[in-house]
Amino acid sequence: MNIGTIGHVDHGKTTLTSALTKVCADNGFSRYVSFDDIDKAPEEQLRGVTINASHVEYATKSRHYAHTDCPGHRDYVKNMICGTSQMDGAVLVVAGSEGQMPQTREHLMLSRQIGVQKIVVYVNKCDLVDNEMKELVELEVRDLLNNYGFEGDTTPFVFGSALMALSGDKSELGEKSILKLLETLDTYLTVPERDTNSAFLMPIESAIVITGRGTVCVGTVEKGSISRGDPIELIGWNEVIKSAATDIHMFGRSVASCEAGDHVGLLCRGVKSSGVKIERGMYASKPASLSLNNRFEANLYLIPAGEGGRAKPISQRFIQQIFSRTWSGGARLDVPSEEGGILMPGDHSKVHLTLQFGMHMNIGQSFTIREHSRTIASGIITKHLGTIPVPKNLGVLQL
Repeated sequence: MNIGTIGHVDHGKTTLTSALTKVCADNGFSRYVSFDDIDKAPEEQLRGVTINASHVEYATKSRHYAHTDCPGHRDYVKNMICGTSQMDGAVLVVAGSEGQMPQTREHLMLSRQIGVQKIVVYVNKCDLVDNEMKELVELEVRDLLNNYGFEGDTTPFVFGSALMALSGDKSELGEKSILKLLETLDTYLTVPERDTNSAFLMPIESAIVITGRGTVCVGTVEKGSISRGDPIELIGWNEVIKSAATDIHMFGRSVASCEAGDHVGLLCRGVKSSGVKIERGMYASKPASLSLNNRFEANLYLIPAGEGGRAKPISQRFIQQIFSRTWSGGARLDVPSEEGGILMPGDHSKVHLTLQFGMHMNIGQSFTIREHSRTIASGIITKHLGTIPVPKNLGVLQL
């Protein structure tokens, strides 16, 4: 099952992730991954914050988990969106000493838009607060969950201290809180039905060039299945590359095949000779199963300032960053004249979406628009409008 930690910066997401692997390792179900091994990039260790989403695995008696540790800082929300797009459920980490904060709210809103259905709340740093403060944080977060469409009244809460658990404390706030969290994950979160019969599809989260071996594309399989040696297409950013999966790795282990829900790395043949760099946001898919488009019709909700969004309306040639699944890029929004030509904050409308590059987007695929480090709109693709030539500047394009 694919889960992950979300929440505000410095509330203890990476510490909790490391504590989960430690407690599971102590019980003989997984390998311990230290804090420094999760935030292993030099810039992450220098700044003391998570920048890129990291992946670890652990297991309980009844279930195996692929866990994504998402960044909390608002400057790295695009990496959080990428990580959350692969989750079946999430652990919301809230510091008991601070309560809900701006990225707590934004992460919940984005998780709901992306399609995360169930959330478990871990109230961290409870060794620093009294019972009255813990009750206040719980009430506040339950209201917040209800406001964003989650079942706040029935959402399980676990109180503890990830740092105490990581240092080996056996008390209720230490390792026992992690064991309780694992038990809650086993019982409250349900494994979604996987589509293993459709054509293979995997959004690429990252690509790594390994000298002497080739290019490894990393991601979570969304649909279908693939076996070692099967042909694939790498598609996105106006490019289509023919390749084959010469090897499949799952958390360091070579496997013969994988299917929907598995987090894997595919060793792709012939990528270097194509002269095209594989980038995050592309798709690994069954050959000829996907097409590229850069014009779409969508239903858009413009988030008002009261919900952390935008105070002014949008109309024509509105250009901002779009985020969907594992990719982000430049996009232009136009409100058609039959919709009044203007979209006010708090309203829904049909819009025309034009991308800088040809990308694959399914009917029903969700996306997010962000402006100046704020999420200002969310939408769903309703129709493909084909492909048109796009100059470097979307604003001068005549539609």
